Amino acid sequence: MGLRIGDTAPNFEIDTTEGKINFHDWAKGSWVFFFSHPADYTPVCTTEMGRTAQLAEQFAARNVKPLGLSTDSVEEHNGWINDVNETQNTQVKFPIVADKDKKVAELYDMIHPGESETAAVRSVFIIDPNQKIRLTMTYPMSVGRNFAEILRVIDALQTGDKHGIACPADWELGGDVIIPPSVSMEEAEKKFPQGFKTVKPYLRYTSVK
Repeated sequence: MGLRIGDTAPNFEIDTTEGKINFHDWAKGSWVFFFSHPADYTPVCTTEMGRTAQLAEQFAARNVKPLGLSTDSVEEHNGWINDVNETQNTQVKFPIVADKDKKVAELYDMIHPGESETAAVRSVFIIDPNQKIRLTMTYPMSVGRNFAEILRVIDALQTGDKHGIACPADWELGGDVIIPPSVSMEEAEKKFPQGFKTVKPYLRYTSVK
């Protein structure tokens, strides 16, 4: 059975490019963008690692810690990071898990035999400060991730947690949000004094800051 939204992210202890970590201790109090890639010294992965590093300030502003993974060693990671920094004009400062024995990849169901028996696919887990899995996405090996979408969904999750709302299709930070149907009209009037627009009894839009 694979991991599902709402599950507690499994803990693990493992070597990384920033030393050995206990995942739950390392992540405590933060959101986590945990993502796997097939292998070091590969082209798509190089661009993804570089993009994650370039977005360091964006992740930090959202209280998000990036954590990469592949089934290579710390030594291989460290050598490859030099290439990432050079070719992507950045500095990788987040840890990359060295999962040589595929322990974590199997724990998080990152090995999809139809793609590869040994390399992890491009899995994404967004994990909240309570260490609950809030989002999962899986990309094939040949397609790089959309980092604008990763930041967008983090914004949506954090906005929803803060205000008790849902986010419509293609929502972006600052856009109108949806009042869940579970909130009665009376409750909505108290909870959203800024007002709201009722399109249907189950479809009500409001704005939040």
